Order: sequence, then structure tokens, then C-alpha cells
Amino acid sequence: MSFPVRLVLFDVDGTILSARGAGRRAFAAALMEVYGTAGDIERYDLRGATDQRIVFELMEGAGLSRDGVRERLDDCFEAYARGLHAEIGDGRGVVVMPGIADLVQRLDGEKAALVGLLTGNIEAGARIKLTPTGLWPYFQLGAYGSDHHDRRQLPSLAARRAQALVGRGFRPEEILVIGDTPRDIECARHFGAVAVAVATGQYSRAELEAEGPDLLFDDFSDVEAALTKFLSR
Repeated sequence: MSFPVRLVLFDVDGTILSARGAGRRAFAAALMEVYGTAGDIERYDLRGATDQRIVFELMEGAGLSRDGVRERLDDCFEAYARGLHAEIGDGRGVVVMPGIADLVQRLDGEKAALVGLLTGNIEAGARIKLTPTGLWPYFQLGAYGSDHHDRRQLPSLAARRAQALVGRGFRPEEILVIGDTPRDIECARHFGAVAVAVATGQYSRAELEAEGPDLLFDDFSDVEAALTKFLSR
């Protein structure tokens, strides 16, 4: 019996797709509904932040206690998921990044690779954003912003879930963490995984290069080149 030798974990926003501000709008509405304030959400930097971190930092910044925020966190995420579903609708406002659909599908067909998500989105948010693209079924597992507020803790969780799924463990150097922000690179580094950066989000190639990723792409339009680099490491 053959086992995959690479665990390939994709970020969602800026890496797989852009939801054109739907997440921020849904978050603002949910925070107002549940906590009575959205805090300084218009100026908050969402890039690479987990959804839990977003809620805690915005609400504590608005003067709420951490315990008070935690008590209603589930209510907030339920309201957010409802609002996000309404914002996304049939997905016409969702833009899939160049080459990503082909890359994910090709990786899914590779016996050497197991494909998953590592994202700051709560699981429901990732599902709502990805479903209209047709890509959701290709991700066999995930580690989400609903699992932990600290993104750096997610690779180890993804590795444990992968082991439970396929019956073999993955060493950190066999795991690729793919994202579009410095936080994705930091997250991979913290665990010892291969840090793969792609400049399809709001950070330039130069800004990402300064963080020292192991692999750096402008985008994934050259699917063959990406596959070769992913599977040969």
C-alpha cells in the first residue's frame, strides 16, 4: 500500500480566491449583532489573521473583556456564517486565482500528495467561500481559525489530522504551507514546514521575498512548474 509523501496545505483568501470584501462586511454585521459594536474593523488588518484573533482583538480593543467576548464567540461565528452565505450568494463575486483550480485538481490526482487547507477562516467560512468554486471537495482535511486563535498552532493540528486520515505521519519537512502573507510564512517556519509564498494577495513579491520563504511564486499559472517544485522537495 502506497502512502502520500507530501501534505500540501493551502490558505484560502488571497491564495485560492478573493471574495472581494465579503468577509469583512459579514464580520462587521455579525459583531454589531452579537456584541453591539464592530470596533475598528474598517482599519483592522485582516491579512493572515485567524477569525478568532480578529474577534478577540477587535472586541477587546472596543473595551469588552476577553471572557465576555469568549462567552458569545459561537453566537458571533454563527451570525458571521449566515451573513457570509448571504454575501457570497451564488459565488459570482468570488474570483479564483490564476492556475489554482488546475493545481489543486492535479495534486488531488497525485498519489504522492494529500491536499488540505490551513486557513484563518473558521471551517464554515472556508466552506462557504470555496463551495461556489467547485474546489471544496478536493480538500481532504483542514486546520481552521475555529481550531485556534494562533495560526502558528495550525500546522501541527493539520499533521495530526492527516495522520489519522491516511495512517502515516508527516515530518515537518514533508509538509508544504502555502499562503500569500508573511503570517503564512511565519506559521510554516514555526512548525518547520516548507514555506511556500504566492504573490496573488495584497503583499508584493518583494515583500514576501523579504520574509525568506522556501518557495516563491508570482501565481500558479504555470501548474507544471509548481507541481514539480512541490513534489520534488
